[in-house]
Amino acid sequence: MQKKSSFLFYVLLFVFVFVVMFPFLWMLITSIKPMTELFGDKAFTPFTTKPTIKSYMSVFLDYPFVRYLWNSFVVSAITTIYTVFIASFAAYAIARFQFKGKTFILGLVLSVSMFPQIATISPIYIFLKNLGLTNSYLGLIIPYTTITLPLSIWILVTFFRKIPYDLEEAAKIDGASMMQTYWKVIFPLAAPGIFTTAILVFIAAWNEFLFALTINTDEKFKTVPVGIAMFQGQFSIPLGEIAAATIVVTVPLVILVLAFQRRIVSGLTSGSVKE
Repeated sequence: MQKKSSFLFYVLLFVFVFVVMFPFLWMLITSIKPMTELFGDKAFTPFTTKPTIKSYMSVFLDYPFVRYLWNSFVVSAITTIYTVFIASFAAYAIARFQFKGKTFILGLVLSVSMFPQIATISPIYIFLKNLGLTNSYLGLIIPYTTITLPLSIWILVTFFRKIPYDLEEAAKIDGASMMQTYWKVIFPLAAPGIFTTAILVFIAAWNEFLFALTINTDEKFKTVPVGIAMFQGQFSIPLGEIAAATIVVTVPLVILVLAFQRRIVSGLTSGSVKE
């Protein structure tokens, strides 16, 4: 029997959502304020009587913002595709096959995902510099593996373990090879988990800042987080443009998460209950 939520629950829920959304709402208000209200006495007023889209126009006309968006999209999309592809095979092998050192490999994957980026940035930069891969898309895609691949493997292992082994046995009895079994039986059943993993990998790659700031210093290869950080000049702070650019970058991710929130929650909580 479902319990009816109390009034206090909705009050606390509203307060929680407001606190979580406050930074985004404040950036939204800042992005539509005229320049005269961004500083001084009106800087902390939570509304404006003269909303304007000048900051949004300036972002696209005065800065190579479209180039930043394109760079982030290319790096994030390629990282997502190849990481999920590799992780799906690795996770399937870990979930299905028995071999020595499996626990050690899982522990190693987990430990790699725990490494702070600042601890790996120097050797990765020297490695990419010697290969001539700095200031390139590939120079970001390779180190993004250290962030996204361990997470992908851990999520997908849980999904593959939930698929009944009897289905694979039935496919083998019907004469299917291992790859046919994987692509025609296992992969479609694991599609929700793979889709969830792909969304999380894309968001992680889209938001990454430290590697992008260090490895790609050329204007042509800067991603959105780095591009926005470079809006600030030596003697000026274009607060309106920074807020507008932040809104433009955030809205697609918010829509993506809201559209697929059930799949994401399902993917993250899959396997949390013992069956």
